[in-house]
Amino acid sequence: MMTEPTRIPPRDDRGTQPAPWRRPRVVLWTAAGVVTLGFLVALEIVARGYGFSGPITEQSREVIFAPESGPLLYGGLALTMVVLTWRQRLIALGVAAGVDIVFFLVRWALDADMNFGNGALWVVLGVAVLGLTRRTGHERTLLLKGTGLGLLLVAGHKTGDTWLLITSKTRATVLDAYVAAADHALADPSWLVGRFLNATAPVSTGILHVVYGQLPLAAALVGLYQLRRVAVERRFPAHHLVRTFLMIGLLGPAIYMIFPVVGPVFAYGTDGGAWATANLWPDTLPPVTDPRPIPFDGITPRNCMPSLHTAWAVTLFVHSRDGSRAMRWAGTFWLVGTLTATLGFGYHYGADLLAGVVFALTIETAMRCSAHGWDRAGVRLVALGTTVFGALLASYRWLPTEMAARPWLFGPLLLLVTGAVIYAYVRTARAARERVREPKPEVPGQRPAPEAEEPAEPAETTDAAGAAGAATAGTGTTTGTGTTGESGATDAKPELV
Repeated sequence: MMTEPTRIPPRDDRGTQPAPWRRPRVVLWTAAGVVTLGFLVALEIVARGYGFSGPITEQSREVIFAPESGPLLYGGLALTMVVLTWRQRLIALGVAAGVDIVFFLVRWALDADMNFGNGALWVVLGVAVLGLTRRTGHERTLLLKGTGLGLLLVAGHKTGDTWLLITSKTRATVLDAYVAAADHALADPSWLVGRFLNATAPVSTGILHVVYGQLPLAAALVGLYQLRRVAVERRFPAHHLVRTFLMIGLLGPAIYMIFPVVGPVFAYGTDGGAWATANLWPDTLPPVTDPRPIPFDGITPRNCMPSLHTAWAVTLFVHSRDGSRAMRWAGTFWLVGTLTATLGFGYHYGADLLAGVVFALTIETAMRCSAHGWDRAGVRLVALGTTVFGALLASYRWLPTEMAARPWLFGPLLLLVTGAVIYAYVRTARAARERVREPKPEVPGQRPAPEAEEPAEPAETTDAAGAAGAATAGTGTTTGTGTTGESGATDAKPELV
């Protein structure tokens, strides 16, 4: 007698039945993608209204035309390659280099603008096509996440450029006089560091120009260090540098619209041209008078308050603390170099840097809590950082004359409130790190793999993990190999994607 065959539930490409908790994540990722795309389209429309191209156009044209930044595109490719095997990475790099060589020869023959990076963008897009056409289930999602990570690094840079152009077109006056007056409470650090760089040029300025200009590349390298296990574990960590880096770039320009400032080299230096109040920076301190908004040109970005370069450098420093000694030293060097460059080149005031530090630590805490769960300490820190940041902006705007008249009071007070946020962050981050390192409760019938061991290949399916764990428990072995009586058998644990 023939019986109807049993229906087997559909399985994804790893052989496991789809977990019900994956559906909300898919919905969340889809919603985030739709919101991001909508934001980029809206920014493109606004930019077109002011007569220049937006981030979508700027990134699309780099498929064919000379890119603005080749290192940035290869940084995006490196982030995408974290989901690839080593063999696939070598192929991807070879294809990218080959495409760039072809573009170089064509541009050389046509006497066009010379730059590199198109090959990197082609390979990133090729990974997305591969994921959509040749992969299914979890592997498709992983490749698309890698592609999105690489493209977001480049898109974030393009979005920031568009934001800056919008600030220059929509804010006819700047508030530099207010910040310069408030900066007297901090002993005018931009003027001090500016004179120091002038005395030590060109060695100091040459090094600092590289540090200041290649901050996105440095962030990509730290991000790569944090994501180095993705190809083996087939999952992204819950929180990493790139998440905070992108969120800072998204929210920061909105503050530029509220508090437009161009910086001392423009408002009080030669770079401001006819719009500068006087040629004072960095040799002569600006007078402390009743500050007024300064009319300024429609080209210079109002990108000082807060200092996003400081915020990004602080984030890079924070995330490099969990790395090797070389990574920690590199993070410290980039932080010190960025702070020196922002002041010494006249791009920022000291007040901007304090606001940037508070801004960065507040966003970093919020992003970490969104990944690992909100607790009371995290909520308190976000509330504290938001309050201090708002108080800094309000004091710069409404109390600059009083701050300049009483530097002995307001200078230490500014440093104290900023230090309070730093201290609260260090305590909160340390407690959160200890909670993450706490041993998880054991699953009945399964022995967890030793922490010191790294899997040699991606984790197997959940069913196989359960079988391996049961077999190991039955044999009572205590070695790290998880032998089951057969040569070469190893433990496998379920993925935490």
